[in-house]
Amino acid sequence: MNRTAKLFATTIIILITIVGTETYLLTTTQHRQPLPIRVACVGDSITRGTEYTLDLWSQIGSNYVIGDFGVGGATVSLHSDAAYMNKTAFETAKQFQPDIVIVMLGTNDADKTLNETNQQFISDYETLLAALAALPSKPDLYIVQPPPIYNVSVNLSGELFASRVQPSINEVANQTGIPVIDAYSPLLGHPDLFVDGIHPTAGGAQKIADAIYAAVDWTAKPPTYS
Repeated sequence: MNRTAKLFATTIIILITIVGTETYLLTTTQHRQPLPIRVACVGDSITRGTEYTLDLWSQIGSNYVIGDFGVGGATVSLHSDAAYMNKTAFETAKQFQPDIVIVMLGTNDADKTLNETNQQFISDYETLLAALAALPSKPDLYIVQPPPIYNVSVNLSGELFASRVQPSINEVANQTGIPVIDAYSPLLGHPDLFVDGIHPTAGGAQKIADAIYAAVDWTAKPPTYS
């Protein structure tokens, strides 16, 4: 996708984030047209601050609309001041009434000062997912294993992420039956695909989008008609 197209896609995503509950009607006077399938991307700055959502949108096409509901610094942990569930974006994501929700959180839960137990993380993640699953739109949910952490100059620990957060995310998937998408392995051993050791470059974001595109069952939500 060229830069102009990406700017256009960015405008679409921003508009989707702002308008929230409005209905997207693609109608003519002669024909009933399918309503676009709504995809909510929930996450932190790896969602909000990279081009992965644009890359994903370019692959799934015009039958879908993407809402980017990432919040920089957001955590799964409800004991953190940055808990995603306490952010305005969480309420906006619910108002969006998505058909598909892609959740990529956990990076900021590798903060060495958070003092979060595995069981707390698992419980809080399940609380978040339950709130999304209860939406009237009955969305299909997907959990994404975030990419590795290579930056050692911040409080985030790559070792803590690999040894505690990752296994906890897998346990959430096991307990809830929600599919987990691996965006960790494609970027493992590739610190060159990161701007600062935490946020992927354009090439790294593309790998995340590729992993999500390949794993989501895009046929599971047939279009509805106006």
